[in-house]
Amino acid sequence: MVEEESRLRELAARVHTADVVDAIGRFHRHRCHLMDLKSPTPDRLLFGQAVTVSYLPSCEKFLPTDRYNFTELFGEAIRDGGQGRVLVLASNGYPDASLGGKVKLSSLATHGLAGILTDARLRDFTELAEYEFAAYCSGEAVHWGGDSVTPYEANRPAVVSGVLVRPGDYVFADAAGAASSPDRRCWRSSRRPCGW
Repeated sequence: MVEEESRLRELAARVHTADVVDAIGRFHRHRCHLMDLKSPTPDRLLFGQAVTVSYLPSCEKFLPTDRYNFTELFGEAIRDGGQGRVLVLASNGYPDASLGGKVKLSSLATHGLAGILTDARLRDFTELAEYEFAAYCSGEAVHWGGDSVTPYEANRPAVVSGVLVRPGDYVFADAAGAASSPDRRCWRSSRRPCGW
């Protein structure tokens, strides 16, 4: 498994988002690409298997913050390990909300994640650039997002900018955009397995 991951990372370093989208499109007829992303470090490649956290509109009565908070849900998302994974945060219709910044996202560095992909905003681009992970989002925020959205569930299929991302799917992002690809189990079940 480690050898396979290493081979995929080497391959990812030699291609671009358009190459990945073209390859996936030959075998899986679903939308897999995200566009118009911003990054504090657009020269960094983001690649790894997804772990997911979905957000819902904040409501203290139904989503009390002692249970529904980033620390709890991030812990659930990486319960099987975070090394080399990509945290995918689904805003579920709140693309202008901030889903994290330097403090929350320091957890990614602590646990060795490859980075983060979200269809919402992130704060503190200058500080995020100092971490080793890659970050791609809809843009930089200045306002805290906890008054509009709350983390709701981890490691369930999530829709990010119209793209389905399941835990274990591969996520690829560079300055041109991002793509999500089914994991190897899906490729094996396909009539014509993807060579990517």
